Amino acid sequence: MADRLQDLTAALLDAARAAGADQADAIAVDGTSLSIDVLKGALEHAERSEGIEIGLRVLIGQRQACVSASDTRPDTIRTMAERAAAMAREAPEDPYIGLADPGQLSRDWNVAALDLADPAPEPSPADLEDEARRAEAAALVVKGVAQVQGASAGYGRRNIYLAASNGFAGGYSRTDSGLSCVAITGEGTGMERDYFGDGRIYRSDMLSPEEIGRIAGERTAARANPRRPKTGAYPVLYDERISSGLIGHLLMAINGASIARGSSWASDLNGAQVLPAHLSLTEDPHRTRASGSRPFDAEGLPTRARDIVKDGTLTGWVLDLATARKLGMDSTGNAARGPSSPPSPSTGNIALTQGTASREDLMREMGTGLLVTSLIGSSINPTTGDYSRGASGFWIENGEIAYPVNECTLAGNLRDMLKTIVPANDARLHLSRVVPSLLVEGLTLAGE
Repeated sequence: MADRLQDLTAALLDAARAAGADQADAIAVDGTSLSIDVLKGALEHAERSEGIEIGLRVLIGQRQACVSASDTRPDTIRTMAERAAAMAREAPEDPYIGLADPGQLSRDWNVAALDLADPAPEPSPADLEDEARRAEAAALVVKGVAQVQGASAGYGRRNIYLAASNGFAGGYSRTDSGLSCVAITGEGTGMERDYFGDGRIYRSDMLSPEEIGRIAGERTAARANPRRPKTGAYPVLYDERISSGLIGHLLMAINGASIARGSSWASDLNGAQVLPAHLSLTEDPHRTRASGSRPFDAEGLPTRARDIVKDGTLTGWVLDLATARKLGMDSTGNAARGPSSPPSPSTGNIALTQGTASREDLMREMGTGLLVTSLIGSSINPTTGDYSRGASGFWIENGEIAYPVNECTLAGNLRDMLKTIVPANDARLHLSRVVPSLLVEGLTLAGE
């Protein structure tokens, strides 16, 4: 299949040159996905998709256009290139676009060392259905679970190939497997739900269906009969399952696209303290069997590990070539793209320094406050960092869980919140965002 994708990208580039392009890059993705949903012990939905998607970016002067298709016939490729060239001639000029110089390109990478593709055969629909049934059954036997909303199992494999007129060409494969279960407690308007799931590159690394179902059931049963907490200012502990969202807000704020537009609350924080002084935030695109790993970025530049935040201090932005040029900097090798869009900055594997205390230790430290396990809605002002989100979880009194809570809102400012975080030691190391539970001070809780 790699040869097929290589041939397709070469044909796209040839067609772009023939249509009058000054520069061009092409991407081809061959994908297979299989998903199975089970409800009440019976198959509810099964879906399988296969296909190749191709994308072409054409640059004429300082203008560009992108087109994509799932038809790989020569006539379609020629038409794609002609339309892309016509679109590019009408597009507004952008002085910052352009392919990488040949000297910037990645020349040496080791896809095998990243171990991104499971060599095991694709699972059968029957195997996935059996796993989903077992997860559902395990959730149903948990005391307090009234029903299971659904259990889903899935598998996917993608082969990706990128080529450009500057001489870059390279590709790799990746697989992913997942299993999740959503359970419900209570009935009528008193229903509450929770979930658990696991996703891995290798199926053999996944938790058992029984464990996934059990955890989903136990989480759900614990949410029975929630109350609204009292309004006030309290410490808030973000559970590990949602804590990466806080770090995600920081990553969005330091994304080169936001910085270049002048629409980020972090635009004046390069070289300034953004986290407590003993914490660092590291990006490592070369982690083995991690979903955010990649041997090169979407512009053919080498990827490398770096400290985005070092000892609490922000070291720089997340940049692709265009945003780097606009800011007078160098790309950080963070370009990402799909077949239908040009490159844009994006992070992959992220890890925050873990603490030495457990989540339970932090609960005892906070005394009275809120343990958040779920967030709904979002009102984040990208310019000021003002933060407001609906939340549910558990009320903490005397350092222990007292009762479940819902229908409350958390408010604060991300600049202040991130400087007060205290990490636990419970991050799951296989995730692309390795972030433990986080205790945050300075939040206002709106409840009763």
